[in-house]
Amino acid sequence: MLTCFKSYDVRGKLGDELNEEICERIGRAFARVMQPVCVVTGRDIRPTSRALQEALHRGMVSEGVQVIDIGLCGTEEVYFATAHYGAGGGLMVTASHNPIDYNGIKLVRAEARPISAETGLADIQAMAESGDFGPALPGGAVAQRDPRSAYIRHLLGYM
Repeated sequence: MLTCFKSYDVRGKLGDELNEEICERIGRAFARVMQPVCVVTGRDIRPTSRALQEALHRGMVSEGVQVIDIGLCGTEEVYFATAHYGAGGGLMVTASHNPIDYNGIKLVRAEARPISAETGLADIQAMAESGDFGPALPGGAVAQRDPRSAYIRHLLGYM
């Protein structure tokens, strides 16, 4: 059982509760359950965030998903980029306020709408726990993009 799944996100102590292997399974499960063509990912500055983000990429690419990596950013930038690029979901690797030996993932679906246990997170958890994915699918890839100037224009539009 994966104890890193919470009501609205994924958070866990690094090592047993959350690691690269678990993140790869979460990436595959997200792709299978949400069935996005394209997904946006980002990460915070924690030392483990890049490796966990890359593990998510491996999982989603193996399911045929096109991944847009916006790199080091704030969670709100992943939410913006998910809607801006018309992606079918977004995943932000961040532990938010948790201690340094934790990390996590915030997940949204198309239009940056939240995912909760009732709207897909429980299904993602069940699939990640089972590891029953079937064969890998072709067509997945990772591309780096920078939505920051569009995000700043968006924010300035509120003035």
